[in-house]
Amino acid sequence: MSSDPEACVPERYELREAAARHFTVNRREFLETVGAGLLIVVTAPSASGQGGAAGGTLEARLHIGEDGSIVLLTGKVEEGQGPRTELAMAAAEELRVPLDRVKVVMADTDLSPNDGITAGSRTTPGTVPVVRKAAAAARELLILVSSRQLNLARGPLEVRDGTVTAEGRRFSYADLAKSAELAAAYREALPPDTVLTPARNWQVLGTPHARLDGRSIVTGSHRYPSDIVRPGMLYGSVLRAPSYGAALSSVDLSLAQKMPGVRVVRDGDFVGFAAQTSFAARKAVEAASAAAIWKTVEQPSGDVLFEYLKEHAREDAQRPRGSARGSVEGELKQAARRLKATYKVAYVQHAPMEPRAAVAEWKDGLLTVWTGTSNPFGVREQLAQAFSLGQDRVHVIVPDMGGGFGGKHTGEVAIEAARLAKEPGRPVSLRWTRAEEFMWAYFRPAALIEVEAGLDAGNSIVAWDFANYNSGAAALDTPYRISNTRVRFLESESPLRQGSYRCLAATANNFAREAFTDELAEAAGRDPLEFRLAHLDNERIKNVLTAAAERFRWSERRKKRRPGIGVGLACGTEKNSVVAACVEIEIDPADETPRLVEIVEAFECGAILNPSNLKSQVEGCIMMGLGPVLREEIRFRDGGLANGTFAEYRVPRFRDVPKMEVLLLDRKDLEPVGAGETPIIVVAPAVANAVFDATGQRVRSMPLRAARG
Repeated sequence: MSSDPEACVPERYELREAAARHFTVNRREFLETVGAGLLIVVTAPSASGQGGAAGGTLEARLHIGEDGSIVLLTGKVEEGQGPRTELAMAAAEELRVPLDRVKVVMADTDLSPNDGITAGSRTTPGTVPVVRKAAAAARELLILVSSRQLNLARGPLEVRDGTVTAEGRRFSYADLAKSAELAAAYREALPPDTVLTPARNWQVLGTPHARLDGRSIVTGSHRYPSDIVRPGMLYGSVLRAPSYGAALSSVDLSLAQKMPGVRVVRDGDFVGFAAQTSFAARKAVEAASAAAIWKTVEQPSGDVLFEYLKEHAREDAQRPRGSARGSVEGELKQAARRLKATYKVAYVQHAPMEPRAAVAEWKDGLLTVWTGTSNPFGVREQLAQAFSLGQDRVHVIVPDMGGGFGGKHTGEVAIEAARLAKEPGRPVSLRWTRAEEFMWAYFRPAALIEVEAGLDAGNSIVAWDFANYNSGAAALDTPYRISNTRVRFLESESPLRQGSYRCLAATANNFAREAFTDELAEAAGRDPLEFRLAHLDNERIKNVLTAAAERFRWSERRKKRRPGIGVGLACGTEKNSVVAACVEIEIDPADETPRLVEIVEAFECGAILNPSNLKSQVEGCIMMGLGPVLREEIRFRDGGLANGTFAEYRVPRFRDVPKMEVLLLDRKDLEPVGAGETPIIVVAPAVANAVFDATGQRVRSMPLRAARG
C-alpha cells in the first residue's frame, strides 16, 4: 500500500485504473554523477506510514561537493507552481547560504528520493519540512566539525553566508565535505531536536523571489518534455478509436507498411507508427484509420448526464464516505423554514499548455523515459508492469513541464512511446495532439449535488443535509456551526474517464454549499456576510472573510443598486488553508451572460514562504476557476466529444481578466500549508451569488446556464 496520502484520496479515480497497457516482454550511482563529498540522508516513512530507522528507508536528500556546490534532491515535479524555487529557498534558509548557491535536481527516479505524487498541495507541508531538516542537519554538522577543529564549544559558533568564522579561521561547506573529522562526526546520530529557523527570523524564506528558471522560460531556452531530442530519434503516432469503448476488430496495415521510413508496431489492439517526422507518422495513422474496422458500444449522452449519475450512484455500506451528527431528519421536520436545492457541475478538461509528451529509449535492457507527469515514481511502476520489468530497470525523468493541474498523474503516453521505441531499437518521441489531449485524457468529474437545510425561528441553521454524487469528498463537510448535519459522497459510474483536478471535488462542493448558504441568508432576511459570520467559529475563515469584505467595501457597495450590476461573496477552507472572495459582475444585455468585473480575494495558508509566487498562484486559481464558471464544459454524445477544440471549448481569454486584488494574510505563528489549489474554490459561488444580486435569478449550474435567460 502506498505511503503517499494523496494516492488514497477517493476521488483520484485515475490512480485506481489498471495499467494502460501490458506488453510481453542499476539503479544509477548518485555519487558517480555529482562526485565526492557529503551526502545528507533522511529517514523516509515506511509503506505503513510509520517513520523511524526501523520502519523507514534512508534516502539521499542533500549533497555538498568538495568544491562547495550544494545539490538538493527531490522527487517533486515543477509544473509551473514554483516548487523548484520554494524548495531551494528552504534549503538556503537553513544552510545560511544565498539562494543562487543551491541547485535543485527534481523528479529523476534514479537520483531523487520518492517524495510521492506532486498533488494535493503537499509540497509545502510535506516536503519543505524534510528539506529544511536535512539542511539544518548539514548546518549543525558544519558547526560541529568547526568546533572540534577549534576546540571550542558549540555555543558561540554560527553559520553566516555558508561559513563559520572564529579566532581568525574560516570553515565552509567545502571544508566540511573534505574534512578528515567528517567520518567520525557523521557516524554519530544527528541531534533529533535539530532546531529549524523560526518564521520570525527567516532571511530567505518569507521574502519575494522570482522563479529560478524564469529566464530560460521567457527566453525559450528551457526544454519541456515535448522538446527532448535524442540521437537517432524517431517520432511516433498511435491509432485511436473513433469513440469511447470501441474495440479494434481488424485493420489493414499494408498501405502504411509501404510508406518510406515508417515503422509499424502492432501488439494486440495497440497499433502505432514511428517515422523520421511526426507528419509521416500521422499520415500512416490516417492510412490505417481508413482501413480499420471497429466494434462500437452505445454510450450515454451528455443530455442525460445528471440523471445517469444519480441512477448509477451507490453508497458503500462498508466504507461510507461522509459523516453525520445529531438528528437531521428530526430538526428538518421541526424547522421554521426548510429549503432544498440541486446543483450541477459539468465535466471540464485540464487544458494544459503542453499536451502529454514522452521520449522513450531502450538500451541494454534498460528503459529510460523523459515525460511530463506529476507522478514520476508511479509512472515508473506502470512502465515496469507494462513491460514485465523490475523497477530498477526503468528510469523516469521529468523535465519541468508545461502544466498539469492534476491531469497528468498517469503514464499512458510514456507506455505508448516505450512500445513504439522497443521494436526499432531507437528513441521515439510521442506527443499527443491537442485533439488527443481533449478526447483521451481524463476529465474533472461532473457532479450532482443535493442540499437541504432548515432554519429555526431565530434564523439560525439547525439542520444540514448534503449529498455529492460522483465528484468526490474534498471539502464535503460544512465549516459552519450547525448542530445537526449529514454529508455524503456517493460514487457513480462515470460515462467519461475522470480523475484529479485542481482542488479535486472541493470546487463543486464549495460552489453548492456557498451558493446555498446565500439562499439561506436570503430566506433569513440577513446580509450574506453577516449570516456567514454568525455561523462561523473558525477564526481563520472569519479573518479572510472580513479582510476581503473590508477591502471590497462590501457593505457600501451592496447598498448601491445599479441595473445589470451585482456583488457576491463566498468563503471556504481546504488543504488546511482558508480563502474568501468578494466580486462584482455585470450582465451582458445581449445574451444575459455575466462578466467578472472585479474580484478581491483574501487567502491565508500559514507562514508565507514566497510571497511573489503565492500571489501568482492565487491569481492563477482565479483565472482557472473562472473558466468553468462562465463557459468551460465538456459536451459529448455518441461516444465522442462535441467540443474537443479550443475554438469550441473556450478557456478564459485576456479579455476575461478582471480587476484583481489579492490579500495575503501572513500567519508566522502557524506552520506553512498548501497554497496552490484552495484559492480556486470561492470563484464559482461568489460569481453565482453576484448573478442573483444583479438579476434576482438563482444559478445552480456550472457553467452558469441559468443566467442565459
